[in-house]
Amino acid sequence: MKTSCKVRKVSATRPEAGVIASAVKVVTNGGVVVFPTTGLYGLGADALQAGPVNSVFKIKGRPAHKPILLLIKEVADLNRFVVCVPDTALQLIRTFWPGGLTLVFRAKDSLPQGLTGGSGKIGVRLPVHPVARALVERLDGPLTGTSANVSGRPGCSDIALLDAAVSAAANFILDAGPLKGGPGSTVVDVTESKPVILREGVVFRERILAALA
Repeated sequence: MKTSCKVRKVSATRPEAGVIASAVKVVTNGGVVVFPTTGLYGLGADALQAGPVNSVFKIKGRPAHKPILLLIKEVADLNRFVVCVPDTALQLIRTFWPGGLTLVFRAKDSLPQGLTGGSGKIGVRLPVHPVARALVERLDGPLTGTSANVSGRPGCSDIALLDAAVSAAANFILDAGPLKGGPGSTVVDVTESKPVILREGVVFRERILAALA
């Protein structure tokens, strides 16, 4: 990927306030930002606006029926976006947030339908990476948290290897250097009486079951 003026270096441990402010300005104006998470780079847009959410789907070539998760600033934000937070979810939140666990809840009708893929459910995560956290804190609203790749292709752990189509379509790119890669977040559906592990990722199944025991 060729370096351009929309690519900005950012500290992975102490993100510069000015760089974060520039990225958030892009998001609030309806743009899409590439940003680091713990393992892979993600695509961030204002999750409450249908237009930016649609832009993320278009950049990824993502099927419309596949939901996109939210990154939030704090646990209390859940009440804004989900119908209820069951006790089993609270057990997992206390054990694993912030970190690599995405929880799937019943979504409030106020969320853009495209975000939920028409499922009526929404995945939510409290990010742990300092840059991702700085973004949601400065934005003071939810950010989309899908990986910065074309659907069906591998995720990106180094901006130098970012897919050319994603690079061209994104409005701003935060380069925090190489990330550790590996699997994405573990996804657990907590909408039923017994939580269901939809995808095993960085948080192993055994740890989920132990936290719920």
